[in-house]
Amino acid sequence: MNTTILNKEIQQFINANLKSDITKLILKGSPFDEISIQEIAEQIISKSKCESKLPTWFKTANICFPNKLNIEQTSSEITANYKANLVSGNSLIDITGGFGVDAYYFSQNVKNVIHCEINEGLSQIVTHNFEQLKTKNIETIVGDGLEYLEKTMSKFDWIYSDPSRRNDVKGKVFLLEDCLPNIPENLDLLFKKSNTILLKISPILDITSAINELKFVKEIHIVAIENEVKELLFILEKNYNQQTDIKTINFKKTSIQKFNFKLYSEVTATYSEPKKYLFEPNAAILKSGAFQQISTKLNVDKLHQHSHLYTSENLIDFPGRSFEIKHIISYNKKELTKLIPSKKANITTRNFPETVAQIRKKTQLIDGGDQYLFFTTDITNNHIVIICKKI
Repeated sequence: MNTTILNKEIQQFINANLKSDITKLILKGSPFDEISIQEIAEQIISKSKCESKLPTWFKTANICFPNKLNIEQTSSEITANYKANLVSGNSLIDITGGFGVDAYYFSQNVKNVIHCEINEGLSQIVTHNFEQLKTKNIETIVGDGLEYLEKTMSKFDWIYSDPSRRNDVKGKVFLLEDCLPNIPENLDLLFKKSNTILLKISPILDITSAINELKFVKEIHIVAIENEVKELLFILEKNYNQQTDIKTINFKKTSIQKFNFKLYSEVTATYSEPKKYLFEPNAAILKSGAFQQISTKLNVDKLHQHSHLYTSENLIDFPGRSFEIKHIISYNKKELTKLIPSKKANITTRNFPETVAQIRKKTQLIDGGDQYLFFTTDITNNHIVIICKKI
């Protein structure tokens, strides 16, 4: 960590250029002899990324920022705060510390937190930042978190890990065993040191595969912000042998949508033609696979086994988007053009043979306006278009 970056004049320059064109700034060179323009640019880029994601860090004076990749990989304050409310007690160890956002929020609910980070430079930055944030109950340790657990005689109320994908693993779909640290391989060690483990997992990971790789899965939390799944959280409790609780949450600007259910609970959806209202589940529910549970618990009908759209004669508080149905037609370009004279519409496909791009090309409909079109398949396997107004 280059402490020169904390000089008052340099900090003022960084703050004054948060909205500047970085390429032009680099070409001008550094206005300071003691630090390169590249180091300054890295601070500007990383700090800019924190304005909405990490406002506490953004607003606190003399915070040092790592490279933008560390910022992109870290939890947001919204998700870190959510995780912190899942834990409590005297001790927690974060074996994959990173930029320390999770550890900071854990420290507000747990008396003593250990932050292990294998990258010495990043650990120095985190240690400095915790001082600026006036956090007194976090101990930072440079080193491999698993190695620390093997050597320590201590036991913890919680172990937390945020495994990252190994660099040699290609493609977007991967297993927990393809991550570092390899949690399935080290579960016995983890359970020797704690009875409760919290794992943060990439949202692209397959939930069923993760359950099969792990054991004693008590809860799975699927966390979305503005309808984008950000994190999968697995709580493991030693010797737990009951049904797994699935908890979905979607943070919106002015509200929070929640839907919970038991994994593998025996429920069957009901089906019908479209009624007065149409409902589209949020991304967290879609990730959870709660397609039957939504129908049963909320008393709404499914349009088709694979469509994942729901309908009812009654308007309910639905965890997703709600629409009033105006027209239901067969997929017919001429009729569609007549019903959408503005040529503007928001298009969604669910269980439909054509993509949004293909539909737009055929119909010449452009994106926008206040009409919402759902291209889907109904209970009788007909391809239909549901024309709606958003509620």
